[in-house]
Amino acid sequence: MLTLLADQPECLWDDALPIEVRQLPEDLAALDVLLSDHEFLWPIVERWQQEFRETGRLVLTEGRPTIAMETFIRLMVLKQRYRWGYRTLVAEVSDSIHLRRFCRISLSERVPDESTVRKLTRRVGAETVAELTRALIVKATREKRFRPRAVRIDSTVIEADIKHPTDAGLAAVGVRALAREGRKLARLVGEKRSRVRDRSRAMGRKLRAVARTIRRRSGEAKAEVLTLTKETGELLERSVKEARRLAGAARRRARGRGAKAKLTAAGQLEELADRCEKVARQIRQRVAGEKITDRIVSLTDPDARPIRKGKIGKPTEFGYVSQLAEVTENTKPGARGLILPASHQIGNPSENTLLPGTVAELTRLGITPREVAVDGGFQPTPTNAVLAELGIKTVFIAGHQEPASRHTKRRLARYRTGTEGRISHLKRRYGLDRSRLKGDEGEQIWTEWAILSYNADTLAVRSR
Repeated sequence: MLTLLADQPECLWDDALPIEVRQLPEDLAALDVLLSDHEFLWPIVERWQQEFRETGRLVLTEGRPTIAMETFIRLMVLKQRYRWGYRTLVAEVSDSIHLRRFCRISLSERVPDESTVRKLTRRVGAETVAELTRALIVKATREKRFRPRAVRIDSTVIEADIKHPTDAGLAAVGVRALAREGRKLARLVGEKRSRVRDRSRAMGRKLRAVARTIRRRSGEAKAEVLTLTKETGELLERSVKEARRLAGAARRRARGRGAKAKLTAAGQLEELADRCEKVARQIRQRVAGEKITDRIVSLTDPDARPIRKGKIGKPTEFGYVSQLAEVTENTKPGARGLILPASHQIGNPSENTLLPGTVAELTRLGITPREVAVDGGFQPTPTNAVLAELGIKTVFIAGHQEPASRHTKRRLARYRTGTEGRISHLKRRYGLDRSRLKGDEGEQIWTEWAILSYNADTLAVRSR
């Protein structure tokens, strides 16, 4: 059952507290006023209504009640604002009177468990958080507190929460994962003959041989490493075959009581086998010298991709690309505006591939800026074609399309450069450097909460 509003945070214990303890700090007080508008809760109501239409379950009125959604939103804003994990978030809010009052949690009330907050984060989803961001921007523009004049757009890489991948390393992880999941499924269905052999020891010997060979740094060593990598792929292929055989046997035995659990476990094993098979295919392509497209770099985060942006410190990053657009009231140095919901796509899309999504957000919010500043990664012809529907007067593309006036050129070049600082600020302060949630959907959820927290802080600063 959906619960929207929290009870009043005051209790009998508050009468014994000094006034300084009961009053929120200036920054939290401004955020509290901003988030007190109940209009922000309607996107969550719509999300629960959508779940009712999809599942038919009476999630709005029946079942165990959720935690108050206004409490949940405030908890997530604090989490992104201070870059806390779920356990740290719950511990900090439990120990702080100010944070309890900000989250509308009484001193006599227990803070929600970290697993409750974590599961709700996935259940709410990215689109609902994007709707909260849109509601915040509409509120700011409607109340005349924010008048957008210019927008600057740039893309950035949000790293996945994975280690630096290698083909042999992925094969080793796949062998261990298949053996582990195979043991679980075999116990579940009582299968003794069909099983997935654990080849971790053989795989470990191959990996140690690869490490010893690499240290030689010679032409022969490179060929030997390819041979050893090929052998790791062959070991992985044997495990994949055994896993598929076990999953087929489990599906045949899925009858009567417990059939649903057996089918679910068999489906999970087959999904893991598909990913491992893709890794084995990548190894074969690498050994044969073929080009690998849509490379998988993690078995736990299959949507992450290798991305090259030409950085000296990090020539190759592993994760996702998001395009961010900041709408500001002016183009002065230090201008701070509001970030629109990000435009996403799996892989390494170009700037112009993501630009239609950004323009759609501007159109949806009814924002028509007079000036747009982007970097040289945008191609002039498709960029102007997409931006034409907004009726923008000046489009600045660094190095490709610049105004004739030297003063305007310098002003917009300086304004565009500020995008790099804004992205750096989002990464350092709001955790946009690395997504701790797995998968493309998890990355979108992580990004949208960071954007919402940044926008809330921006409007709170303006109101102080």
